[in-house]
Amino acid sequence: MGALAEAVLAERGEVVGVIPRGLVEREIAHRGLTELHVVETMHARKALMARLADAFVALPGGLGTLEELFEVWTWGQLGLHDKPYGMLNIAGYYTPLIRFLDHACGEGFMRPSQRDKLVVADSAAMLLDTLSSSSS
Repeated sequence: MGALAEAVLAERGEVVGVIPRGLVEREIAHRGLTELHVVETMHARKALMARLADAFVALPGGLGTLEELFEVWTWGQLGLHDKPYGMLNIAGYYTPLIRFLDHACGEGFMRPSQRDKLVVADSAAMLLDTLSSSSS
């Protein structure tokens, strides 16, 4: 996240961060962001990020990334938001997960309409274009 923030700031973009107080105390929060919100809990962090976001993008990552992606996907399924969400499948990182999701759909554990809402792209430009057009 830090590298992405630095790249955006280097191009004079705006970066809004949301971090729980406990992580600020244990880590060094990025103080050069356009805006930094310090909240009390991870739940408050995710709720604020969801309110602030126009769309949700999962870059290659670990458990936290997957948890947040599936949470916003579930929130969308429940009608808690209508914002687009997607995965940036750099170098096939998410290909095994995509196969599993397709398998879950084929086995009847996920509706095709819900599976289709997850935008997957191999390039950032393609992902952002698709998310942008699906939110219009």
